[in-house]
Amino acid sequence: MTNLWQIEVGKLKQRINNLLNEKHLFNRGNRMSQAKTLNEKELNLLLLYIKTRKYGYRDRVMVLMTYWAGMRIGEVAATKIKDVLGADGKIVEELRLTAEQTKGKYARTVVLSEKLRKEIADYLKTRFNTNELIGLSYSKSTNKPLFETQKREGFNNNTACYHFHMLYKQAGLYGCSSHSGRRTFLTSLSSKSVPLRVLMELAGHRQAQTTMRYIDVTQDMKRAAVALI
Repeated sequence: MTNLWQIEVGKLKQRINNLLNEKHLFNRGNRMSQAKTLNEKELNLLLLYIKTRKYGYRDRVMVLMTYWAGMRIGEVAATKIKDVLGADGKIVEELRLTAEQTKGKYARTVVLSEKLRKEIADYLKTRFNTNELIGLSYSKSTNKPLFETQKREGFNNNTACYHFHMLYKQAGLYGCSSHSGRRTFLTSLSSKSVPLRVLMELAGHRQAQTTMRYIDVTQDMKRAAVALI
């Protein structure tokens, strides 16, 4: 029995060491290079993988809030049900974040597209039945986090970052991080000639230089530029 116990303890220590090493490499990688932007095919691959997971609806909307609204991962984690649900029971068109919910400590407004609002509404239907949804906007449940862990707790910035890291890794997408969605969002809009000032507002940036660092110059963008000659 003693030998068996020692073997199991050894296995547990090895798993812990592997996890710590992985987190170290993940954090070091984030400091050393910018997160990869995804094309449509890669994003669809990620969403297909997420669909196979137990909490697929939750993970899908968390990811899409970074890709379709350019939200920071900490903002996604800090969002509560009351932030997205209007008094009429519909998903709001503009998500108003308080200074405490944002990285820069400045309140900001996030514009939610029609397709993202539909995704959020469908996700809420997986958590609440029809009768609950009708009166949800008037109940204390709206103070709950929009996204909960399997322990019924809200994510924080660190746990959400690591959760995204594992989603990308398990989907076979490397070089990605929780910043990938936000960078892809801004890069995609920039490629469609959305003015820099608008990009700054959508990103919640106060300096143009900050926004420019998020935009990735893709091959398609360069080919489109050359075609103008």
